[in-house]
Amino acid sequence: MHQNSPLQLSLPVYLPDDETFNSYFPTIGNDELIHKLHDTALGVNQAAIYLWGPAKSGRTHLLHAACAHANENERTSFYVPLGIHASISTDLFEGLEAVNLICIDDIDAIAGNPIWEETVFDLFNRVAESQDSCLIVSASKPIKEADFLLQDLASRLQWGLNYQLLPLEDSDKLSALQRRAEMRGLQLPEDVGKFLLNRLQRDLRTLFDVLDKLDKASMVHQRKLTIPFIKEMLHL
Repeated sequence: MHQNSPLQLSLPVYLPDDETFNSYFPTIGNDELIHKLHDTALGVNQAAIYLWGPAKSGRTHLLHAACAHANENERTSFYVPLGIHASISTDLFEGLEAVNLICIDDIDAIAGNPIWEETVFDLFNRVAESQDSCLIVSASKPIKEADFLLQDLASRLQWGLNYQLLPLEDSDKLSALQRRAEMRGLQLPEDVGKFLLNRLQRDLRTLFDVLDKLDKASMVHQRKLTIPFIKEMLHL
């Protein structure tokens, strides 16, 4: 989201400061996707990107990162999570093609809703006619499995680039967790990181949320991240 965009003021979402390309830990097989997202954020790649993967796989992180990268390079961006479409208005999409980068999260959440499907389809058409607007959309499943009622929308989504977001191996998750901690000024010893992986759900969203809580707790209590301290804070 660009700080000066009036559109963003009516959405109950924000871009986390720590969800950038630098804080994203890429696994083998996602390199081309990351490169294309970089290019799209800068307006180099005009084709729409459809990326899919299970919940908490890092899709939202990458959309936030693309918006942040666009903003850093003086381009406007707009992020909208369609998982909350029931609480927002389709009016938000009016004139959105004037924004340089539009990131639509959880697009399959509107599958079966004819009004929302038509709204997104119309946006795709307007962006296709725009000289300087790009689209990145994410979903939990491939286009053919998303069950869109509007076949023209499904067809339009297939026109662009299509990527499956590959999950991290457990060894990579430990490295990603340590990188996240380092960016927050924390030291996360390997044994402590492995303890978290063994005792918590292993998706990165859960692990990062817990790390955020531990970061705050360590500052309040002036304690380092040790296994005894984590057990105490998380009641493990």
